[in-house]
Amino acid sequence: MSHWLIAPVLLPALLAPLMLLFLRKRLMESRVVSIASCLGLLGMAGLLMAQASDGTIQTYALGDWRAPFGIILALDRLSALMLVITAILALAVMIYAVVTGLDRKGWHFHPLFQFQLLGLNGAFLTGDLFNLFVFFEVLLIASYGLMLHGGGGARLKAGVQYVVVNLVGSTLFLVAVGLLYGATGTLNMAHMGQRVAQAPVGDHGLILAGGLLMIAVFALKAAVVPLHFWLPRTYASTSAPVAALFAIMTKVGAYCILRFTTVVFGDGAGALAWAPAPYLLPAALATMLLGFIGVLGARNLRHLAAFSVIGSMGTLVSAIAVFTPASTAAALYYLPHSTFAAAALFLVVDQITRRRGDFGDALSPSPVFAGAGPLSGLFFLTAIAVVGLPPLSGFPGKLLILDAVRDAPGGWWIWGFILGATVISLLAFARAGSVLFWKSAATPGEIKAAAPSAPVASALVAAGLLAVLGALTLAGGPVSAYLNATGEQIYEPGAYGGAVLGPG
Repeated sequence: MSHWLIAPVLLPALLAPLMLLFLRKRLMESRVVSIASCLGLLGMAGLLMAQASDGTIQTYALGDWRAPFGIILALDRLSALMLVITAILALAVMIYAVVTGLDRKGWHFHPLFQFQLLGLNGAFLTGDLFNLFVFFEVLLIASYGLMLHGGGGARLKAGVQYVVVNLVGSTLFLVAVGLLYGATGTLNMAHMGQRVAQAPVGDHGLILAGGLLMIAVFALKAAVVPLHFWLPRTYASTSAPVAALFAIMTKVGAYCILRFTTVVFGDGAGALAWAPAPYLLPAALATMLLGFIGVLGARNLRHLAAFSVIGSMGTLVSAIAVFTPASTAAALYYLPHSTFAAAALFLVVDQITRRRGDFGDALSPSPVFAGAGPLSGLFFLTAIAVVGLPPLSGFPGKLLILDAVRDAPGGWWIWGFILGATVISLLAFARAGSVLFWKSAATPGEIKAAAPSAPVASALVAAGLLAVLGALTLAGGPVSAYLNATGEQIYEPGAYGGAVLGPG
């Protein structure tokens, strides 16, 4: 049992209260500790990915209590991938928050950030549903504080809606856990998968109801239609670095849908095998269509970025909903792309908004603003990434999805929606770019806006996220090999359960 497995959970769990107690009013020290923490988490995640790359599934039993009675953390290729994505995004967001001075607007930004990382890393590593609920609550409570960081009436109003929606989701989570525990007698997902396969026919309806309710909770986190309504206002109202960090929050929902369905309702579930799957694809296609129509109809840049997150989640979940190794591998290639592209878009939008003064993020012509030339190039590259055009990783990501679902039931529906959504999003970003840069060049007048903090450094952070997408394209061969092996491992009968539960 490697103790490195608990390190991504333990590090932020220790730093958050220590920073709250001793560094609350020491901004410089908090910044140093936070950036060092993000670098440390990235190193740990890289080490754990290297350990998981040979296909070994590691487990860590807290207190040395064996599953299914104890708290179990499990590391496979999928969870290692999610840890790496989270660490890269966290480092970029923290640097941006520091160079732009966002962390100056409240004393608790850095402890809340650590609590957020604790919840995210724990959700990706836990092996049972109740501790998944606990980590969900940790990351949600931290996200409430981060979402409201900096204040403002609009942010507070959106925050209330965000809190209420997630409280309802948490309540439904507990109801689903109660139903599944009542029917199976366990909360460990691997053990639950075994119990589902052995369940009498009379319990199938209760198990299916609990499973569908659990999928609905995860779909709420993933902003899948019709449970998406909270996202546009929340992401558009909060600060840009927090919205960029929240790009991984919807991926937690997608990860949980994949993990829970394959472990509990996979091939070994007998008569209930893949029972929740038919409900996912229609919702995913509707999410894709509504998201990119929202992008086309957006009247400001923040809503454009928020709806692009919804559209990309539709693309991601439509590939996951096919539940084959090939489609899952393609979805996992698209997952980091959509995360970093959405984060880069929020940061670029913030840079543009800061320079436009009273025009803000409105999609209307304005006089030429400072730095319009370099920002137009950055916006162009970010739009390419979000739409999914070459040369960045969105293009091979969508091609992989289209190829993987070609022979699947409903595959041609996925083809039509992805191609149609790509055209819609291309038109939307072309319109936005022409309004912001071409029409503004012909608009007379002068913009009066305070110079943004560290304009070069903040633009470099967004450019760095785009560089990660370029690296994902250039390293497509090794990355695809890892993800193909990940897809095979996820659907290997008994692999996860055997590792978590052990012999006997």
